[in-house]
Amino acid sequence: MFQVCDAASVGFDPARWKRVGELADELCSSGQVGAIGIFVSRGDRTTGTRLFGRQRLADDADGTIRDDAVFLIASITKPIVAMSALLLVEAGQVRLDDRVSRYLPEFGNNGKNGIRIRHLLTHTSGLPDMLTENQQLREAGAGLEEFVAGTCRVEPDFQPGRGVQYQSMGFAILGEVIARVSGQGCADWLNSQVIGPLGLESTRLGASDDWFDGERPMVDRIAEIRTPPEQEGVDWNWNQRYWRQLGAPWGGLLTTPRELAVIGRMMLEGGRGVISPASVAAATCNQLSAMADVPEADRRCKPWGLGWRLNWPATSANFGDLLGPATYGHWGATGTLMWIDPDRDTVCVILTTEPQEPHGRQIAQLSNAISASLV
Repeated sequence: MFQVCDAASVGFDPARWKRVGELADELCSSGQVGAIGIFVSRGDRTTGTRLFGRQRLADDADGTIRDDAVFLIASITKPIVAMSALLLVEAGQVRLDDRVSRYLPEFGNNGKNGIRIRHLLTHTSGLPDMLTENQQLREAGAGLEEFVAGTCRVEPDFQPGRGVQYQSMGFAILGEVIARVSGQGCADWLNSQVIGPLGLESTRLGASDDWFDGERPMVDRIAEIRTPPEQEGVDWNWNQRYWRQLGAPWGGLLTTPRELAVIGRMMLEGGRGVISPASVAAATCNQLSAMADVPEADRRCKPWGLGWRLNWPATSANFGDLLGPATYGHWGATGTLMWIDPDRDTVCVILTTEPQEPHGRQIAQLSNAISASLV
Protein backbone atom coordinates (compact mmCIF):
# COMPACT_ATOMS: atom_id res chain seq x y z
CA MET A 1 0.00 0.00 0.00
CA PHE A 2 2.70 2.51 1.01
CA GLN A 3 6.34 2.91 0.05
CA VAL A 4 8.55 4.58 2.69
CA CYS A 5 10.84 7.21 1.14
CA ASP A 6 12.79 10.31 2.11
CA ALA A 7 10.92 13.60 2.34
CA ALA A 8 11.91 14.93 -1.08
CA SER A 9 10.93 11.70 -2.83
CA VAL A 10 7.49 11.81 -1.19
CA GLY A 11 6.93 15.35 -2.39
CA PHE A 12 7.76 17.41 0.70
CA ASP A 13 10.01 20.41 1.04
CA PRO A 14 12.59 18.77 3.37
CA ALA A 15 13.10 21.85 5.55
CA ARG A 16 9.38 22.44 6.02
CA TRP A 17 8.74 18.74 6.63
CA LYS A 18 11.44 18.82 9.31
CA ARG A 19 9.54 21.69 10.93
CA VAL A 20 6.46 19.44 11.25
CA GLY A 21 8.45 17.06 13.46
CA GLU A 22 9.95 19.93 15.45
CA LEU A 23 6.51 21.40 16.12
CA ALA A 24 5.09 18.03 17.21
CA ASP A 25 8.07 17.47 19.48
CA GLU A 26 7.67 20.95 20.99
CA LEU A 27 3.99 20.37 21.72
CA CYS A 28 4.73 17.08 23.48
CA SER A 29 7.91 18.04 25.34
CA SER A 30 6.22 21.18 26.70
CA GLY A 31 3.34 19.11 28.06
CA GLN A 32 0.73 20.81 25.88
CA VAL A 33 -0.07 17.49 24.21
CA GLY A 34 0.49 14.01 25.63
CA ALA A 35 1.14 12.12 22.40
CA ILE A 36 0.99 12.73 18.66
CA GLY A 37 0.97 10.31 15.73
CA ILE A 38 1.37 11.64 12.18
CA PHE A 39 1.12 9.83 8.87
CA VAL A 40 1.08 11.69 5.56
CA SER A 41 1.12 10.09 2.14
CA ARG A 42 1.28 11.47 -1.37
CA GLY A 43 0.16 8.78 -3.73
CA ASP A 44 1.64 5.59 -2.34
CA ARG A 45 4.73 7.34 -0.92
CA THR A 46 5.25 8.34 2.70
CA THR A 47 8.01 8.97 5.21
CA GLY A 48 6.20 6.53 7.51
CA THR A 49 4.52 6.92 10.88
CA ARG A 50 5.99 9.65 13.10
CA LEU A 51 5.25 9.33 16.83
CA PHE A 52 5.94 11.78 19.63
CA GLY A 53 5.27 12.03 23.35
CA ARG A 54 4.07 9.61 25.99
CA GLN A 55 2.04 6.41 25.97
CA ARG A 56 0.77 7.19 29.49
CA LEU A 57 0.30 10.68 30.87
CA ALA A 58 2.34 9.83 33.98
CA ASP A 59 5.34 8.72 31.90
CA ASP A 60 8.51 10.81 31.69
CA ALA A 61 8.28 13.62 29.17
CA ASP A 62 11.31 12.30 27.25
CA GLY A 63 9.10 10.16 25.03
CA THR A 64 7.66 6.72 25.68
CA ILE A 65 5.08 6.43 22.92
CA ARG A 66 5.02 2.92 21.49
CA ASP A 67 5.90 2.42 17.86
CA ASP A 68 2.66 0.42 17.50
CA ALA A 69 0.46 2.91 19.38
CA VAL A 70 -3.30 2.78 18.84
CA PHE A 71 -5.47 5.90 19.17
CA LEU A 72 -9.17 6.43 19.89
CA ILE A 73 -10.11 8.66 16.96
CA ALA A 74 -13.56 9.76 18.20
CA SER A 75 -15.72 11.39 15.51
CA ILE A 76 -13.50 10.47 12.57
CA THR A 77 -15.49 7.25 13.08
CA LYS A 78 -18.55 8.93 11.54
CA PRO A 79 -17.50 9.16 7.87
CA ILE A 80 -16.10 5.63 7.98
CA VAL A 81 -19.40 4.26 9.30
CA ALA A 82 -21.14 6.41 6.67
CA MET A 83 -19.14 4.77 3.88
CA SER A 84 -20.10 1.33 5.18
CA ALA A 85 -23.76 2.43 5.18
CA LEU A 86 -23.45 3.40 1.52
CA LEU A 87 -22.69 -0.23 0.73
CA LEU A 88 -26.35 -0.92 1.58
CA VAL A 89 -27.33 1.81 -0.88
CA GLU A 90 -25.09 0.23 -3.53
CA ALA A 91 -26.79 -3.13 -2.95
CA GLY A 92 -30.26 -1.64 -3.44
CA GLN A 93 -31.28 -2.34 0.17
CA VAL A 94 -31.52 1.29 1.30
CA ARG A 95 -32.14 4.63 -0.41
CA LEU A 96 -30.89 7.90 0.97
CA ASP A 97 -34.39 9.35 0.72
CA ASP A 98 -35.99 6.48 2.65
CA ARG A 99 -37.55 7.50 5.93
CA VAL A 100 -35.59 6.22 8.91
CA SER A 101 -38.89 4.90 10.32
CA ARG A 102 -39.04 2.43 7.42
CA TYR A 103 -36.27 0.51 9.19
CA LEU A 104 -36.88 1.65 12.79
CA PRO A 105 -40.66 2.07 13.19
CA GLU A 106 -40.23 3.20 16.81
CA PHE A 107 -38.17 6.16 15.61
CA GLY A 108 -40.99 7.90 13.74
CA ASN A 109 -42.74 9.55 16.69
CA ASN A 110 -42.47 13.00 18.29
CA GLY A 111 -42.07 14.79 14.97
CA LYS A 112 -39.34 12.53 13.52
CA ASN A 113 -41.27 10.67 10.82
CA GLY A 114 -39.93 13.01 8.13
CA ILE A 115 -36.27 12.31 8.94
CA ARG A 116 -34.58 10.40 6.12
CA ILE A 117 -31.30 8.52 5.87
CA ARG A 118 -29.83 11.47 3.97
CA HIS A 119 -30.51 13.76 6.94
CA LEU A 120 -28.57 11.50 9.30
CA LEU A 121 -25.54 11.58 6.99
CA THR A 122 -25.54 15.37 6.51
CA HIS A 123 -26.31 16.60 10.06
CA THR A 124 -29.61 18.04 8.86
CA SER A 125 -31.94 15.80 10.89
CA GLY A 126 -32.55 18.16 13.82
CA LEU A 127 -31.45 15.44 16.25
CA PRO A 128 -29.21 16.39 19.19
CA ASP A 129 -25.49 15.83 19.31
CA MET A 130 -25.85 14.06 22.65
CA LEU A 131 -28.87 13.06 24.73
CA THR A 132 -29.64 15.06 27.86
CA GLU A 133 -29.15 11.83 29.82
CA ASN A 134 -25.83 11.07 28.11
CA GLN A 135 -23.75 11.10 31.30
CA GLN A 136 -26.26 9.03 33.24
CA LEU A 137 -26.31 6.40 30.50
CA ARG A 138 -22.53 6.13 30.56
CA GLU A 139 -22.44 5.97 34.35
CA ALA A 140 -24.90 3.07 34.15
CA GLY A 141 -22.79 1.24 31.56
CA ALA A 142 -25.54 1.52 28.95
CA GLY A 143 -25.29 -0.37 25.69
CA LEU A 144 -25.82 1.13 22.24
CA GLU A 145 -29.45 0.02 22.27
CA GLU A 146 -30.16 2.42 25.15
CA PHE A 147 -28.70 5.36 23.24
CA VAL A 148 -30.86 4.37 20.26
CA ALA A 149 -33.96 4.09 22.46
CA GLY A 150 -33.27 7.50 23.99
CA THR A 151 -32.90 9.06 20.54
CA CYS A 152 -36.16 7.46 19.42
CA ARG A 153 -37.93 9.32 22.25
CA VAL A 154 -36.63 12.85 21.58
CA GLU A 155 -38.25 15.62 19.58
CA PRO A 156 -36.03 17.14 16.88
CA ASP A 157 -34.85 20.71 17.34
CA PHE A 158 -36.08 21.63 13.84
CA GLN A 159 -37.75 20.02 10.87
CA PRO A 160 -35.39 17.81 8.83
CA GLY A 161 -33.60 19.53 5.99
CA ARG A 162 -34.19 23.00 7.40
CA GLY A 163 -31.00 23.49 9.34
CA VAL A 164 -27.58 22.07 10.12
CA GLN A 165 -26.80 20.82 13.62
CA TYR A 166 -23.98 18.43 14.36
CA GLN A 167 -25.63 15.26 15.64
CA SER A 168 -23.77 12.28 17.03
CA MET A 169 -27.10 10.65 17.84
CA GLY A 170 -27.92 10.65 14.15
CA PHE A 171 -25.03 8.22 13.76
CA ALA A 172 -26.32 6.13 16.68
CA ILE A 173 -29.49 5.74 14.63
CA LEU A 174 -27.53 5.11 11.42
CA GLY A 175 -25.66 2.30 13.18
CA GLU A 176 -28.97 0.73 14.15
CA VAL A 177 -30.25 1.01 10.57
CA ILE A 178 -27.12 -0.80 9.39
CA ALA A 179 -27.69 -3.52 11.97
CA ARG A 180 -31.32 -4.12 11.06
CA VAL A 181 -30.80 -4.10 7.31
CA SER A 182 -27.57 -6.12 7.23
CA GLY A 183 -28.44 -8.53 10.04
CA GLN A 184 -25.08 -7.75 11.66
CA GLY A 185 -24.16 -5.31 14.40
CA CYS A 186 -22.69 -2.11 13.04
CA ALA A 187 -19.20 -3.02 14.29
CA ASP A 188 -19.39 -6.48 12.70
CA TRP A 189 -20.68 -5.00 9.44
CA LEU A 190 -17.87 -2.45 9.32
CA ASN A 191 -15.32 -5.16 10.08
CA SER A 192 -16.59 -7.56 7.42
CA GLN A 193 -17.11 -4.96 4.69
CA VAL A 194 -14.31 -2.41 5.17
CA ILE A 195 -11.78 -3.20 7.90
CA GLY A 196 -11.26 -6.84 6.92
CA PRO A 197 -11.03 -6.30 3.14
CA LEU A 198 -8.47 -3.54 3.69
CA GLY A 199 -6.36 -5.79 5.93
CA LEU A 200 -6.48 -3.45 8.93
CA GLU A 201 -5.27 -5.60 11.81
CA SER A 202 -5.25 -2.91 14.53
CA THR A 203 -8.52 -1.18 13.69
CA ARG A 204 -11.78 -1.97 15.48
CA LEU A 205 -15.08 -0.26 16.22
CA GLY A 206 -14.98 -1.21 19.88
CA ALA A 207 -12.29 -3.43 21.37
CA SER A 208 -13.22 -7.11 21.64
CA ASP A 209 -12.66 -9.04 24.86
CA ASP A 210 -9.47 -10.62 23.52
CA TRP A 211 -7.87 -7.15 23.38
CA PHE A 212 -7.76 -7.31 27.19
CA ASP A 213 -6.32 -10.84 27.48
CA GLY A 214 -2.81 -12.28 27.64
CA GLU A 215 0.52 -11.17 29.06
CA ARG A 216 0.77 -8.29 26.55
CA PRO A 217 -2.83 -7.27 25.90
CA MET A 218 -3.70 -5.24 22.86
CA VAL A 219 -5.20 -2.50 25.05
CA ASP A 220 -1.71 -1.64 26.30
CA ARG A 221 -1.12 -0.19 22.83
CA ILE A 222 -3.91 2.39 23.26
CA ALA A 223 -2.41 5.78 24.09
CA GLU A 224 -3.91 7.40 27.18
CA ILE A 225 -6.08 10.48 26.55
CA ARG A 226 -6.04 13.51 28.81
CA THR A 227 -9.68 13.47 29.91
CA PRO A 228 -11.73 16.64 30.39
CA PRO A 229 -12.81 17.53 33.96
CA GLU A 230 -16.25 15.96 33.64
CA GLN A 231 -14.63 12.60 32.83
CA GLU A 232 -12.13 12.52 35.69
CA GLY A 233 -12.40 9.82 38.36
CA VAL A 234 -15.14 7.83 36.61
CA ASP A 235 -15.21 4.36 35.10
CA TRP A 236 -16.87 5.37 31.83
CA ASN A 237 -14.39 7.83 30.32
CA TRP A 238 -12.43 7.51 27.08
CA ASN A 239 -9.64 5.54 28.80
CA GLN A 240 -11.90 3.00 30.47
CA ARG A 241 -12.92 -0.44 29.27
CA TYR A 242 -16.57 0.58 29.00
CA TRP A 243 -15.99 3.23 26.34
CA ARG A 244 -13.25 1.32 24.54
CA GLN A 245 -15.65 -1.61 24.09
CA LEU A 246 -18.90 0.25 23.43
CA GLY A 247 -18.18 0.60 19.70
CA ALA A 248 -20.12 3.85 19.33
CA PRO A 249 -20.86 4.47 15.62
CA TRP A 250 -20.43 8.17 16.35
CA GLY A 251 -16.98 7.96 17.95
CA GLY A 252 -15.64 4.57 19.03
CA LEU A 253 -13.09 3.57 16.37
CA LEU A 254 -9.62 2.51 17.53
CA THR A 255 -6.81 2.55 14.97
CA THR A 256 -3.25 3.56 14.12
CA PRO A 257 -2.12 6.53 12.02
CA ARG A 258 -1.05 4.26 9.18
CA GLU A 259 -4.22 2.16 9.11
CA LEU A 260 -6.42 5.25 9.11
CA ALA A 261 -4.37 6.52 6.18
CA VAL A 262 -5.15 3.27 4.35
CA ILE A 263 -8.83 4.22 4.56
CA GLY A 264 -7.98 7.68 3.25
CA ARG A 265 -6.02 6.14 0.40
CA MET A 266 -9.03 3.93 -0.39
CA MET A 267 -11.08 7.09 -0.87
CA LEU A 268 -8.50 8.63 -3.23
CA GLU A 269 -8.44 5.41 -5.25
CA GLY A 270 -12.19 5.56 -5.87
CA GLY A 271 -13.06 3.04 -3.19
CA ARG A 272 -10.33 0.55 -4.13
CA GLY A 273 -12.88 -2.15 -4.89
CA VAL A 274 -14.27 -1.97 -1.34
CA ILE A 275 -16.68 0.90 -2.01
CA SER A 276 -17.77 2.04 -5.45
CA PRO A 277 -16.43 5.18 -7.15
CA ALA A 278 -20.05 6.37 -7.31
CA SER A 279 -20.34 6.24 -3.53
CA VAL A 280 -17.03 8.04 -3.06
CA ALA A 281 -18.15 10.80 -5.45
CA ALA A 282 -21.53 11.22 -3.74
CA ALA A 283 -20.01 11.19 -0.26
CA THR A 284 -17.46 13.90 -1.04
CA CYS A 285 -19.62 16.50 -2.82
CA ASN A 286 -21.66 19.23 -1.15
CA GLN A 287 -24.95 17.53 -0.33
CA LEU A 288 -26.34 20.72 1.21
CA SER A 289 -26.30 22.54 -2.12
CA ALA A 290 -29.52 20.78 -3.17
CA MET A 291 -31.31 21.33 0.18
CA ALA A 292 -33.22 24.51 -0.52
CA ASP A 293 -34.48 24.93 3.05
CA VAL A 294 -31.01 24.80 4.64
CA PRO A 295 -29.80 28.35 5.41
CA GLU A 296 -27.88 29.74 2.47
CA ALA A 297 -24.81 30.57 4.55
CA ASP A 298 -24.50 26.93 5.70
CA ARG A 299 -24.96 25.58 2.18
CA ARG A 300 -22.24 27.88 0.87
CA CYS A 301 -19.80 28.19 3.76
CA LYS A 302 -20.13 24.99 5.87
CA PRO A 303 -20.82 22.20 3.41
CA TRP A 304 -21.20 18.53 4.31
CA GLY A 305 -20.91 15.46 2.14
CA LEU A 306 -22.28 12.11 3.30
CA GLY A 307 -20.49 11.80 6.63
CA TRP A 308 -17.51 13.86 5.43
CA ARG A 309 -16.88 17.47 6.36
CA LEU A 310 -15.82 19.40 3.29
CA ASN A 311 -13.28 22.19 3.66
CA TRP A 312 -14.53 25.33 5.41
CA PRO A 313 -11.83 27.85 4.44
CA ALA A 314 -13.19 30.61 6.67
CA THR A 315 -12.36 28.78 9.92
CA SER A 316 -9.02 27.67 11.35
CA ALA A 317 -10.45 25.09 13.77
CA ASN A 318 -8.84 21.66 13.42
CA PHE A 319 -8.31 21.72 9.63
CA GLY A 320 -6.11 24.83 9.65
CA ASP A 321 -5.90 27.57 7.05
CA LEU A 322 -4.06 26.27 3.99
CA LEU A 323 -6.18 23.44 2.57
CA GLY A 324 -7.52 23.50 -0.97
CA PRO A 325 -11.17 23.64 -2.06
CA ALA A 326 -11.44 19.94 -2.87
CA THR A 327 -10.24 18.80 0.57
CA TYR A 328 -12.53 16.78 2.84
CA GLY A 329 -12.12 14.88 6.09
CA HIS A 330 -13.19 14.92 9.74
CA TRP A 331 -11.95 15.73 13.22
CA GLY A 332 -12.44 14.01 16.59
CA ALA A 333 -13.03 15.25 20.13
CA THR A 334 -10.05 13.29 21.47
CA GLY A 335 -7.75 15.54 19.43
CA THR A 336 -7.66 13.87 16.02
CA LEU A 337 -7.85 14.88 12.37
CA MET A 338 -7.81 13.28 8.95
CA TRP A 339 -7.98 15.24 5.72
CA ILE A 340 -7.82 14.08 2.13
CA ASP A 341 -6.84 16.35 -0.75
CA PRO A 342 -7.56 14.86 -4.20
CA ASP A 343 -5.88 17.80 -5.95
CA ARG A 344 -2.55 17.02 -4.27
CA ASP A 345 -3.15 13.25 -3.99
CA THR A 346 -2.52 13.57 -0.26
CA VAL A 347 -3.83 11.88 2.88
CA CYS A 348 -2.98 13.52 6.20
CA VAL A 349 -3.58 11.86 9.57
CA ILE A 350 -2.88 13.65 12.86
CA LEU A 351 -3.84 11.70 15.97
CA THR A 352 -3.25 13.15 19.42
CA THR A 353 -4.36 12.43 22.98
CA GLU A 354 -5.25 16.03 23.81
CA PRO A 355 -8.95 17.00 23.48
CA GLN A 356 -9.04 20.32 21.64
CA GLU A 357 -12.65 21.18 20.89
CA PRO A 358 -14.00 23.59 19.93
CA HIS A 359 -10.91 25.33 18.53
CA GLY A 360 -8.50 22.53 17.61
CA ARG A 361 -5.63 24.99 17.82
CA GLN A 362 -2.69 22.59 18.05
CA ILE A 363 -4.07 20.23 15.42
CA ALA A 364 -4.59 23.22 13.13
CA GLN A 365 -0.99 24.33 13.71
CA LEU A 366 0.25 20.89 12.67
CA SER A 367 -2.11 20.81 9.69
CA ASN A 368 -0.80 24.19 8.52
CA ALA A 369 2.81 23.04 8.83
CA ILE A 370 2.06 19.85 6.89
CA SER A 371 0.17 21.73 4.17
CA ALA A 372 3.06 24.16 3.80
CA SER A 373 5.53 21.29 3.34
CA LEU A 374 3.79 19.93 0.23
CA VAL A 375 5.45 20.81 -3.07
